[in-house]
Amino acid sequence: MLTLLLYVVIVGLVAAVLFLLASALFGRSEELGPLPEGTTATVLPVEGIDGADVRALRFQQVVRGYKAGEVDWALARLAARIDELQGQLAEARAAGAASPHGPEQP
Repeated sequence: MLTLLLYVVIVGLVAAVLFLLASALFGRSEELGPLPEGTTATVLPVEGIDGADVRALRFQQVVRGYKAGEVDWALARLAARIDELQGQLAEARAAGAASPHGPEQP
């Protein structure tokens, strides 16, 4: 029984050492370092959000991922912008259909 317990302890120690070694060598594969405590790089312009603004978004990292409030805020802003653009597109299509010459062909 003591031999079995010794094997379990040794296997656990070997697994822990391998895990720590792999963590030190490979890290978490993050491209960006974590932001300093209490700061945020989550910034979107007030109007005219474009693709470059979305690609430049960065969220504060916390223990289990990203700060949920920042992600929710960014998603709400992006959803509002998408709704705005879809409304503008619908208005443009309606105006094009209502014109006497019909929609313009590119």
